[in-house]
Amino acid sequence: MSLNISQENLSAYDNTNKKTEIVVRQYDEEKDKLAVEELEGQCDFGQRGQPSLFTDLMGDPISRIRNLPLHVMLVAEYGNNGEIVGVIRGCIKTVTRGNKGSTPCPVYVKIAYILGLRVSSHHRRLGIGTKLVENLEEWSKINGAKYAYMATDSNNEASIKLFVSKCNYAKFRTPSVLVQPVHAHYKPVASDIAIVRVSPQLSESFYRRIFANSEFFPKDIDHILDNKLNFGTFMAVPKKTLFNWDPKSGSFPQTFAILSVWNTKEVYKLQVRGVSSLKYACCLGTRVLDSWMPWLRVPSIPNIFKMFGFYLLYGIHMEGKDGPRLMKSLYAFAHNMGRNDKECRLLVSEVGFDDPVKEAIPRWNKFSWGDLWCMKKLDVDELLSKEDDNWMESQVSNSSSVIFVDPRDF
Repeated sequence: MSLNISQENLSAYDNTNKKTEIVVRQYDEEKDKLAVEELEGQCDFGQRGQPSLFTDLMGDPISRIRNLPLHVMLVAEYGNNGEIVGVIRGCIKTVTRGNKGSTPCPVYVKIAYILGLRVSSHHRRLGIGTKLVENLEEWSKINGAKYAYMATDSNNEASIKLFVSKCNYAKFRTPSVLVQPVHAHYKPVASDIAIVRVSPQLSESFYRRIFANSEFFPKDIDHILDNKLNFGTFMAVPKKTLFNWDPKSGSFPQTFAILSVWNTKEVYKLQVRGVSSLKYACCLGTRVLDSWMPWLRVPSIPNIFKMFGFYLLYGIHMEGKDGPRLMKSLYAFAHNMGRNDKECRLLVSEVGFDDPVKEAIPRWNKFSWGDLWCMKKLDVDELLSKEDDNWMESQVSNSSSVIFVDPRDF
């Protein structure tokens, strides 16, 4: 896909107060791949003095946005030799923005998602990050996006300062990222619960009804469910329900839980760095014990100190009085899927702060964290007089508190 964006020349001053030209342009895979990979390799995530998280894009710098139909990556060049000192990625999609009033139909809006902003540690405080964001916003507006949003750890002060203080984004939603380690032992599924695999076509029908009033539900959900990275959609129901409910009927059982599994380890892998020898030895000890005596069901810590992958669980929803118990069994089933995959170390989910399903999701609090989504209205001169037309300002009492997390964004 050919995407057009103008090349912009910027001026910055380095530590010697010398004026240097910075050029922001579109990524050229043949020309820039090695330099971008080197820059990515320098960027670990974590607070100083604490363990950090390294991301391996496995030789494909645009892997995290490749599965979206409209995407771009920009690079920032510094100096006469054209050194790449910054990158940013973005994509555009159409999503729901919550129900307006009493209409049963979903309300869609075109939105840009910003991710993967990196600036070389040797070239910070030169305004490079700000200019990369501004250029990506311009590309987004050219391609019809009405809003732009980004996600960051709620404790990432540098990122929040850049987007909120310098780029005029507003803190919008605070979902929770819930992480469960994949142990060496299997997790049992209750004997009175059946796990049913749902076809992509039926999953689409279910999801369009379940998340019609939610926020950020993608209009092209069919493309997600048909993607090779999607391992399938699964529903947990009481076994007695199977006597009077046919999944192919398109109707919902009285009580159920549902989710889909996305294979992120084919997109990128992670590695935890900077852990002390004592903590490393303790983690190893839990794995050895769990492997030798799995019947003890020791909550072992998987080997996250070497490159590993994880499964993202999304489309998470439950209904009925047995919903929480069904959801826990569904997570046990997903855990066992990961247990059979030698490269899967974690199950990860992200749900809205007030989503009722949150309390039913198994997780380790030490591995989990609070996320922050910041948003900006790009067409600020349009329809400002109509509050209902501004997603960020309108407060619709009957809008759902549910946020749909697109696995392609993670």
